Amino acid sequence: MTDFPDNPAALWPSVPPPPQTEAPQPQGWVWSAMAPPERRVRLRELRTWVEWLRHTAELHNEIPLCWYRHRWAREMLTALYVGWLRTYEGEKTPGRELAEAEWINTLHAFKPHMKLPACVGGHQEPPLPPPPDLKADEEWELYLATSADITDPAMHPAEAEVRRMTAELDPPL
Repeated sequence: MTDFPDNPAALWPSVPPPPQTEAPQPQGWVWSAMAPPERRVRLRELRTWVEWLRHTAELHNEIPLCWYRHRWAREMLTALYVGWLRTYEGEKTPGRELAEAEWINTLHAFKPHMKLPACVGGHQEPPLPPPPDLKADEEWELYLATSADITDPAMHPAEAEVRRMTAELDPPL
């Protein structure tokens, strides 16, 4: 009679996991930190969701078709998408029973900021940013070097109370 092992998996050789050569990269949605191929993939993912959102939430008039050409609109929609993923697809967190309603409230709070009146009749390029002002940079550095807001020694506004609380926590021996 043959004896069978208690654990049949013990008959197969164990294969060690492959060595990890580098730490996995965080999967954040920071557009400027993404390599161009990743930006394209993520922007396609975001567009699919935005089209779903425009249709489902009837936001045709709030989110223009050219939203992806406007950095701030793209940032707001990214934040809404990531929040939506966490809310609807993530693990349920105790104390967040109204997470879906909170997300919907956030969406409504964002709506006025996504309207781009210049693009109602078709896409209009956003205005170019002003050129850098070297004098403003010099003024900034001077402020950092000389302003009392920056150079005054540290002092807590309730320093006496902080000392009393510290003394109570650490009485003399």
